[in-house]
Amino acid sequence: SMGMHPFLQTLRPTLHIAHRGGAALAPENTVEAFRLALDRYHTDMIETDVHMTADGVLVLMHDATIDRTTEGTGVVADFTIDRLESLDAGYRFRSLTGEFTFRGRDVRIPRLETVLQLFPTTRFNIEIKDDRPGVEDAFAQIIRNAGAIDRVCVGSEDDEVSRRLLGALPEACHFYPRHAAAIFIAALRRGEPCENDPYEVLDIPLWFGETRLVDASLLAGALERNRWVNVWTVDERSEMEKLVADRVGGIMTDRPDRRREVMG
Repeated sequence: SMGMHPFLQTLRPTLHIAHRGGAALAPENTVEAFRLALDRYHTDMIETDVHMTADGVLVLMHDATIDRTTEGTGVVADFTIDRLESLDAGYRFRSLTGEFTFRGRDVRIPRLETVLQLFPTTRFNIEIKDDRPGVEDAFAQIIRNAGAIDRVCVGSEDDEVSRRLLGALPEACHFYPRHAAAIFIAALRRGEPCENDPYEVLDIPLWFGETRLVDASLLAGALERNRWVNVWTVDERSEMEKLVADRVGGIMTDRPDRRREVMG
């Protein structure tokens, strides 16, 4: 079995992970959301997403388009960084009571490098959403320049992008892409040895269709194989309590407030 990556060595279950910074409480993937999650809810880790602009800058954005979160429309990859930074990233956010509480308050789409500088000790789980060639090299360079290798877990849902990222940033902690995760979980379920793949963290949904994916047996099998498991996206108090009782590695939530209450 493999030794634990430095990123994982100091972690203890169950982590409080703010999904996109806590998307129900503040505009997702923004500095404002991250500050709130860290300062008020003492999150252990921030989950976030990366796309590349037309001029090769990496920004935090979940969707391939800007339509759902800003006043603009179009594809991130078609915009320069200057154009993107002029948008209101708080424009479409609604509070839990339905109000536009962040509109016109100078909330911006952040650059990856800015966020790593602003939060120099915070752990991040970063998913690369872009599959353009070269995104992995730009990403690796930013992580290295920031000296952030031992405080990030990185990856992509896409197996090909994940392989390229392993090549570009081999010393980082990597989470499983979709297909490799399915193979690993299937082997676990059958009680077969899992091939010695290069991934250390399973970021998986709580449910897959009608099947509850994360249960005690999956967690035991993952632990035996030195793999860490984070589950997304869990906003219900009862589900959080069950997962904590099962000692899941981390809970990714849009409700860092509720998750903190469950921790007491």
